[in-house]
Amino acid sequence: MTESADAERTWCLSEVDIFRDLSEAEMDAIAAAAPMKTYAAGEILHSPQQPGEVLFILKRGRVRIFRVSAEGRALTTAIISPGTIFGEMALLGQRMYDNFAEALDDVTVCVMSRADVQKFLLSDARIAARITEILGRRLADLEQRLSDSVFKSVPQRIATTLTTLARRADTPAGRLRPGTRHPQITLTHEQLAALAGTSRETTTKVLHAFADRGLLRLARGRITVLDPARLLDEAG
Repeated sequence: MTESADAERTWCLSEVDIFRDLSEAEMDAIAAAAPMKTYAAGEILHSPQQPGEVLFILKRGRVRIFRVSAEGRALTTAIISPGTIFGEMALLGQRMYDNFAEALDDVTVCVMSRADVQKFLLSDARIAARITEILGRRLADLEQRLSDSVFKSVPQRIATTLTTLARRADTPAGRLRPGTRHPQITLTHEQLAALAGTSRETTTKVLHAFADRGLLRLARGRITVLDPARLLDEAG
């Protein structure tokens, strides 16, 4: 295999936190067991109807994990950022149960089977410890989201979601684009409504109210946070 082909194969694993400090040979072995797949924004990567265990390593884009109530209301349980993992993997104590995984952007993932997770990830104490840390943080995030859905108003939930996305340095939303001074969040009003657990119409109304007060600037498919401190206050 040529050097360029090797680099292409291991690209999906580079800069992924759980694989830091692995040797080139170790990275090559894992990459061979984790083929790359792409999904367009809006596509479902995982649904409750899909059988079998699979672990996704997210390289590019953002993924929303959500469940749907009997009444049809969607509750977002996690927003997955590049450089981390998700999926149905009882071996890791990680279960999707009745959750869906949806691409918020065009997404690139590498996919591993149960056998390969056991062989390459859990057998390495460094990687296993990092996976445990990631899943612990995700559980804390889920508890916060469930609390927000019960105790916070819709404007507070929208402000919380925007603040969370704008703060994440490991996501496109958290990085300042060249020539800009403010974090820009790439989301449609419909996507933001799904994340905040409300309707698109209500989300649009709240966003325009925030924009009128100078907290945000709105453009098609993009929200620029002009005053992060005041937006954080609005999040409660």
